Amino acid sequence: MQQIKNYIEQNKQRMLDELLNLLRFPSISADPKYKDDVIKTADFVAQKLRDAGADNVEVCPTAGYPIVYGEKIINPAKPTVLVYGHYDVQPPDPLELWHTPPFEPSIRDNKIFARGACDDKGQFYMHVKAFELMMQTHTLPCNIKFMIEGEEEVGSDNLGHFVQANKERLKADVVLISDTAMISMEHPSLETGLRGLSYLEVEVTGPNRDLHSGVYGGAVANPATILAKMIASLHDENNRITIPGFYDDVLNLTQDERDAINSAPYDEAEYKADLGVDELWGEKGYSTFERTGTRPTLEVNGIWGGYIGEGAKTVLPSKANAKISMRLVPNQSSDKITKLFADHFTSIAPPYVKVKVNALHGGEPVVTPTDSIAYQAAQKAIAESFGKEPIPTRGGGSIPIVALFEAELGIKTVLMGFGLDSDNLHSPNEKYDIYNYYKGIETIPLFYKYFDELSK
Repeated sequence: MQQIKNYIEQNKQRMLDELLNLLRFPSISADPKYKDDVIKTADFVAQKLRDAGADNVEVCPTAGYPIVYGEKIINPAKPTVLVYGHYDVQPPDPLELWHTPPFEPSIRDNKIFARGACDDKGQFYMHVKAFELMMQTHTLPCNIKFMIEGEEEVGSDNLGHFVQANKERLKADVVLISDTAMISMEHPSLETGLRGLSYLEVEVTGPNRDLHSGVYGGAVANPATILAKMIASLHDENNRITIPGFYDDVLNLTQDERDAINSAPYDEAEYKADLGVDELWGEKGYSTFERTGTRPTLEVNGIWGGYIGEGAKTVLPSKANAKISMRLVPNQSSDKITKLFADHFTSIAPPYVKVKVNALHGGEPVVTPTDSIAYQAAQKAIAESFGKEPIPTRGGGSIPIVALFEAELGIKTVLMGFGLDSDNLHSPNEKYDIYNYYKGIETIPLFYKYFDELSK
């Protein structure tokens, strides 16, 4: 451990500067105008893998953005870890809410503020630096492969094709991912599952053009009003989702499982204060931890229609749109839920509007085993680094490729994240604590140490 700490201390400024340089790339995969920047980011990541000591580093083309691959095989008889991460980031909008420009990283209160700081540049780059550390100190105990993609934030559409075409190349004993959060640095945790995702866009159309709201208002249905009513009907008075069949496949937790989840430290007053809300909202009969990790949800991610510019324009819009995501829990199928939603939403449309439902992307929920050698190695690594045992938790977010790895490569995943729920992922002023960054670099080599020892 002291050797690890010494190396980090001697190289900490350089390690931080490299991350800041990575964060300056506006690698927004959702917006085609940033195509060149996304590709430049891939090239940067590839070079840093080479600098760290990886072999066979390649920027692999796909039908979309490239996947960066690199490896270090020290002994084919040794266990192999496949590290996954993503270098693309969410759009930074709304820009006016950022205190500093999203791609000009700023350090305040020992936190890095930038788009991608935590999700996922700061977290995957910990693995690059931990690998460098092990190479420079001659302590890499097993084989390592890196697969860093550029389309996670838009559904990883091309990753499946890459994995299917490179099964032998990607052969490993476990996938290691840092794209999740801990409860806190005082209460370290390991996520043991993730929710799935169904992401759609809906369009409600009324008249064949925007109309004068004075001339036609009261005679023609307003699509924005109808859309709002339709969305509101998707939850009942207990905040349960009203789509027929939505809960049919949900696996309910046992009381022991619910008790274990709710044993994690939680201060509701602090939670509300951090979010600036007076009261919480959610499915009746479940705690905050259960609602955000083990129950399915339906959320509106964006809604628009008509005139939204400065000043007034009295129009009755022709169309109104919304983006909707549903988080899914074990045993639910994203394809099935997408169809259930589309059928239901179409069926509740009144006759004076037309409705289109467009499925954008999805992914399956997963539960990771807690009795595996890899999970035990992560437990021991965190316990040594933090001085206390990690608490098992369920993550509320989605990483669709975890199920893909299991289906195509036949290997399980360890979710060893170092972010925090308060890091403003997908929001303005995303941040990542510098302490967490270095703590990840410190902890990851310990995972390799214990994974190698327990595999013998």
